[in-house]
This record gives sequence, C-alpha cells and structure tokens, in this order.
Amino acid sequence: MGKKHQRMKKIMVKTMGNESYQGITVALFCIFLSLLAGAVLLLALGKNPLLAYKSILQGAGLWAKPRYAGHRSIITDFMSLLNYVTPMLFASLSVALALRCGLFNICVSGMMIFSGFTASVLIGYSDLSSWLAKPLVILIGIIAGGLIGVLIGFLKHRFNTNEVVSSIMLNYIIAYVSSFFIQTRFIDPVTRQSMKINEAARLTLTDTVVGNLKMDIPLLLPIGILIVAGLAFLLKRTKLGFDLKAVGMNPKASRYAGINVGRTMVTAMALSGVFAGLAGVTYFLGTFASLQPKVLPDTGFDAIAVALLGNQSPFGCLLASLLVMTINNGTTYMSSKLGVLREIASLITSILLLVSACSGFIRYLVNKYKQELEENRKEEDSLEETKL
Repeated sequence: MGKKHQRMKKIMVKTMGNESYQGITVALFCIFLSLLAGAVLLLALGKNPLLAYKSILQGAGLWAKPRYAGHRSIITDFMSLLNYVTPMLFASLSVALALRCGLFNICVSGMMIFSGFTASVLIGYSDLSSWLAKPLVILIGIIAGGLIGVLIGFLKHRFNTNEVVSSIMLNYIIAYVSSFFIQTRFIDPVTRQSMKINEAARLTLTDTVVGNLKMDIPLLLPIGILIVAGLAFLLKRTKLGFDLKAVGMNPKASRYAGINVGRTMVTAMALSGVFAGLAGVTYFLGTFASLQPKVLPDTGFDAIAVALLGNQSPFGCLLASLLVMTINNGTTYMSSKLGVLREIASLITSILLLVSACSGFIRYLVNKYKQELEENRKEEDSLEETKL
C-alpha cells in the first residue's frame, strides 16, 4: 500500500507539479475526474458513457445530429450554446476578479437580478428604438452592478464587514425587493413572471433568419471576448493588476509597501459588479426576456466553480464557461436520446462543478507531495554521502 501511495504521489507531481502550467493541468485533472465519475454513474444505469457524451456534444451543437427539424442545423444549436455561454462568461469573470483581490463575491446572482430588473423597468418596457435601447441596457447593467459592488467593497473597507456575509444578505434583499415590485406592478398574469420586455431592448437577436436557418445571436459575446483579452492585459501588465494580486496575497504587506488597500478592494468589487451587471442584462434581457419573482439565477452560483475551474484567469473562465454550458445544454438531448432522467443527466454538471470547487485543494496536495518527494530525495542523497 505504501509503494502504491508513493507511486501515486510521483504521478501527480510529474503531471501537475510544474507551477508554470499547473492551473491548466489541475483543471484538466478536474475535468477527467468528473467525466470518469459520470461514466461510472452511466454504467451503473446500464448506459454507454461514450454514446452519452457524444449525445451531449450533439445537443450542444458541437457534433452533428442524425437529423434536424425545419430551419435547424448544427449551427443553430451552436449559436444557442453561445447565447447561454455569454452570461456565464461575465458571471465567472466577476467572481474571478474579486478572488484575485482576495474577496469572495457571492452576490453575483443578486447583482444580476438588480441590473436585469433595473434595465427592464427603465428601458425594457419603453418604446425606444433598438439602436438606442440596447446601448442603454448595457450602460444601466454596468452602473447597477457596479453600484452594488461599490457598496460591498465600501462595507468591507470602512467597517471590515465580511464580504461573504454582506453578499449573501444583499442577494436576498435584492431578490425580495424586486419580487415585490414585479408582483405588484410588472406581473404577467399568465406566466406569473415579470412582463416580457420589448424585442428592441433584447441583447439576443432571437429567431434571426440567416439563409434558411433561424438562430439566436448573442450580441455581447464578441464584446465579452474583447473584455477577456483586455482584462488579461490589465491583470498582468498594469499597476492596478499588480495591486489587486498583491492585496489578494497579503493585505498587510501591501499596505506596508504603500498600496492603498481600501481603494483597491473597492475598485475590485466595483469591477466585479460591472461584470455581474453585464451577466444580468445578457441573462434577463438576452437569453430570457423576463424575471421570475423570488428566484436567484443559478448562473451566479455556478460561476464560482467555473471561475475556480478556469484558474481565476480571463481566458480560463472563457474555456470553462464553454465547457460547463456545453454539458448543461447537451444533457437535455442526452436525456431524450438515451432515456436517462433529466435529473441524472444534470448530475454530471453538478459533479464537474463540485470537483472544480476542489481545485485549490488538489493544487495544495500536489505541492505538498512535491515538497515531500524533494525532502525524501535530499535525505537519500545525504545517506549516500554518509555511506561514502
């Protein structure tokens, strides 16, 4: 048992011990573990895991289906996938940026509701043209999310209020206050959700005819990709990026080095709120067109695991968002094709998010094993020198 344990340590250190690309290898290991666990679950149900994963890719638009209905193709399925990826990308960037500064933003769902509700009330029900309504929706989302972020950052800086506590409380405050106004002023008596917003204000072009296809086109995805590149540059090449990382690693040392820790924290939460606001408007005025009272969107909570899976880097968040939403979107087709319950199919996504949340612990174990092997090697070398 001891030799097997040592062999396992050596394999983990060899494959994931290099710190220069450890984030990538740990993320791939997490994906492998989750897919392996999903395969075991499917085998226990008497299903072929390879066929199941193939059907997930088919449902997400990454693999061609045997046949399609009218005005549908693999392209329309892929564009639908990108439509769901867009809010997840912004939400994961929100979490990742806060984590870079050592802050844990759990208010992403609340920020999404606040920005989506505010934009819906101010612009979504107006008669403005699309050329004016869409930019205003984006601007309102940025301002609304940023204001909530500033509030959390200010409470942390001025009163040392734990951002986790304030974030959780704000989630429910925002959810119930917005629910009150929806149910008293903006309720749809049929769906029991908020009234559907006008098409001119939507950030997704729904059922857009391209050739003989009808597809959903997310307008903010290209902007999201540009933001990913800009954020990567900001974090690696600017003073603000250095300050965020320094404060996240050691606030006391950063303050001693002359960094304004309070201002940096407020700035980090403000930027985190901006991305959460963009996630909110792309979710409620893009992917969907209404809000459900008293319901916090799962995207805001799933984004925590997505950010961890993406190693808290902008490009990592983009790839992790694509992976998670591929599994999430493809499970419906897998469920119908293989006869697997939808809840069982969704469990695969849950396993991936759970394992992703443990990526920090996996990295800790790898580094611990690496240090142990180095110490053992030094002891062996010293014993050989003593014998000589």
